[in-house]
Amino acid sequence: MVWHMRGLKVYALVGKSGTGKSFRARLLAEKLKIDALIDDGLLIKDQKIIAGKSAKKEAAYLAAVKTALFTDPNHRAQVKKALESSKIKRVLLLGTSDRMIQKICEILQLPKPTKIIQIEDIATADEINTAIHYRKHHGKHVIPVPAIEVKKNYPKIMADSLKIMLRSGFGMFKRSKLYEKTVVRPEFSNRGVINISEAALSQMIMHCVAEHSPGFKIHKLVVRQDGTGYSMNLHLDVPFGRELAASIHDLHTYIIEKLEQYTGIIVDELNITVNKIIDK
Repeated sequence: MVWHMRGLKVYALVGKSGTGKSFRARLLAEKLKIDALIDDGLLIKDQKIIAGKSAKKEAAYLAAVKTALFTDPNHRAQVKKALESSKIKRVLLLGTSDRMIQKICEILQLPKPTKIIQIEDIATADEINTAIHYRKHHGKHVIPVPAIEVKKNYPKIMADSLKIMLRSGFGMFKRSKLYEKTVVRPEFSNRGVINISEAALSQMIMHCVAEHSPGFKIHKLVVRQDGTGYSMNLHLDVPFGRELAASIHDLHTYIIEKLEQYTGIIVDELNITVNKIIDK
């Protein structure tokens, strides 16, 4: 309610990991007259880090995901306080999926995005593929602040810096702005990547079902990773006499909350199908 009264507008840029979101964020913010960015755990305003900690500094991949989602209370409180005190009117959230954007809004108590922009809307397929190739083979990321600003906060993760000239207007009204962006190598990329197998997630889902709804039987379970998140299809045999709508809805919420709480993954989709009704 406080955010709505202040008139804060939220925008979002969504794209899979490595597609060039951070690289294009500052240019998009300039175009939409956005005051600040929230990118991988950092609150950035006027090309300066004003609050937060970088997910790219985390030594483990899952810890990086949790940092990007502000799961630490102190981290979350610091960013919320800075948002309240800095008179920000428009903020751009960067995320790997609509679900991730939704979670960040919920955690930071922000209003729903006024507009969600997909990376494909502002970058060509060739540009996206080039960014993915660079991430895959060089393990480097971009933070949209000058090199000196990142070095001040995180000297160990510095890798390189680049400068971009943004031009707008025509003739004598033409204006130019120079933005510096920092290329960093996250600490977790130096030590390999930690993944959660689909089998391990399946076991966790089975445990959630047994814990929350002991009478339910799993008929079929399919877990798929789509690059930045996971989609799951769960088919259940349900005992006769249970109130289906409420029971399934509660179980659906329980599974997603537990998976995201204990693993830090993003659940893009969980579909639950009642296969058949069975005797108690």
